[in-house]
Amino acid sequence: MTDQVIVKDEGAVRTIRMNRPEKKNALTSVMYDAMAEAIETAGGGSSVGSILIMGVPGAFSAGNDLQDFMKAAMGGEGLGNAVLRFLYSLARCERPLVAAVQGVAVGIGTTMMLHCDYAVAASDARFSTPFVALGLVPEAGSSLIAPRVMGHRRAFELLVMGKPLSGEEAKACGLINQVAPADQVKFGQQLDL
Repeated sequence: MTDQVIVKDEGAVRTIRMNRPEKKNALTSVMYDAMAEAIETAGGGSSVGSILIMGVPGAFSAGNDLQDFMKAAMGGEGLGNAVLRFLYSLARCERPLVAAVQGVAVGIGTTMMLHCDYAVAASDARFSTPFVALGLVPEAGSSLIAPRVMGHRRAFELLVMGKPLSGEEAKACGLINQVAPADQVKFGQQLDL
């Protein structure tokens, strides 16, 4: 495991906290593997009843670590096994997934919401998907799921045009369920799991 992802079980709730504040939780292969492991081991006969995914104050996730991403691309790995493992773990998760978003949620930090059963965003949350600007296609099945959740036009704005959404805008289009004060979201308060 890594100290950049903190996994903690309290009662029936498993909290997965991305913990790389100096890089706004830009995700590395090691972090993807740690989060996938935490989700995978919450299934089956485990006592985990739900999974809460969080970041640090000011940053849910800045998306892929660009250095890690470039290294994988140059090495011919494409997305890489760790990223695919994480994406599959989200799609196959056997427990309710809840996200508590504060600050930036870029790329996978936004598209992850499409796989969560419930998502709360802080009043300071900002969702964005700069895929096209980076010459990438949206990941995590988002080009299929987002139009179903948000409607075609809103999904196009987000995924193709890269238009960022505030927490209130994300709630209005169905990307998240609730907006709460930032100080309540950063510690997972106001989430009845």
